[in-house]
Amino acid sequence: MTEARHRPRAALAMSQDAATAVFGPDETAALAALCDLAPPPVLDDLTTERARAVLAETEVLVTGWGCPPVDAAVLAAAPHLRAIAHSAGSVRHHVTDACWDRGIEVSSAAAANALPVAEYTVAMILLANKRVLERARDYRAGRSRDAWLRTDRSVGNYRNTVGICSASLIGRRVIELLRPYDLHILLYDPYVSEAEAAALGVTGAGLERLFATSDVVSVHTPLLPATRGLVSRELIGRLRPGATLINTSRGAVIDQDALTDAVTSGRIHAVLDVTEPELLPPDHPLWTCDNALLTPHLAGSQGNEWRRLADLTVSEVARWAAGDGFAHPVHRERLAFLA
Repeated sequence: MTEARHRPRAALAMSQDAATAVFGPDETAALAALCDLAPPPVLDDLTTERARAVLAETEVLVTGWGCPPVDAAVLAAAPHLRAIAHSAGSVRHHVTDACWDRGIEVSSAAAANALPVAEYTVAMILLANKRVLERARDYRAGRSRDAWLRTDRSVGNYRNTVGICSASLIGRRVIELLRPYDLHILLYDPYVSEAEAAALGVTGAGLERLFATSDVVSVHTPLLPATRGLVSRELIGRLRPGATLINTSRGAVIDQDALTDAVTSGRIHAVLDVTEPELLPPDHPLWTCDNALLTPHLAGSQGNEWRRLADLTVSEVARWAAGDGFAHPVHRERLAFLA
C-alpha cells in the first residue's frame, strides 16, 4: 500500500478584505485540497482565544495584507509552525526576527506582484515618450491635429533613452518587456556588475549619468534606510527639460518637495503611482499640475490579477507539503536588499 501523504494543518492570517480579494472560492478550494485548512473566519488578530486554538495546530501559515506580526508571543502559541507562505510582496511587516530565529521557512508572492507593476511601467514609458497625455490635452483644447508633421524630434519611442533605477524583480521585468522596442536602456544598480548588465542587455550607469541622459527615468528602488531620499534635488535637477520621472516603488525614495518644484515649474513630467505621504493633502499642487499624472497605487495586483498571487501561493504550499521546498523563498540574509 502507498503511504498517505501528510496533509499539513494550515490557516489564513490576513485581513478579511485581503482574503476575499485574493482567495476566491476556486483558490480556497485548491488550498483546502492540499491542507487541512482552518475554517473561516481568517485570523486578523493573532492574540484571541480562537486564534491561539488554531495556531496550536498550524504548520503552515498563509499570510496576506493585514497580517499581524508573527512575533515571539505568537510563535509560543504555534509550536508546530514551520512555514509562512505570503500571498503578497514584502514580508517585513509580519515576519519578525523570532520567525527567522526559529528557522521558519518563508515564501513570498513578490515575483507575481512584480508583473503588473512592470506592465504598468512599460505602458507609461511608451506613453511618456510619445507625449500622449500632453498632446491629448492640447488636442482637447482645440488645437489643430495638422501640426503632427511639426512635432519635436524628441517625441517618440525610437532610440530614446530609458533609465532604470534598480534591478529589482520589477526592474528586471521592465527591462525584459522593453527588449522588443528600439530604446537604449541604462541601469543603475550598485550590486549589478558590468557583465551582469550586459547579460540583461542594458548599459550600467551611475545615477548622475542616468538622470542627465535619460528621456524617461523609472524608479524601482526598494525603500530602505539607505535609499530614503535617494532621488535627490540634485539628481532631479539633472533631468533634461521635458524628461519624465516615473515612480512605482515608494514615495519616500524621492525628494517630494524637489520633484514638486521641478514638475510644477513645467521643466519635467512625472508619473507617480506612489507619493510621500501616500495620499497627498487636498491642496497639494501636484493634484492640479498638467505635467503630473497621479494614480492611486494601482500598478500592483488589482482585480483579476489577485488570482495570480493566490495561484503562486497555492503552488508554493503544494511544493512545501511535498517536501520540495519553496520556489520563491525569502532568506533572512537578503532582507537588507528587499522592500
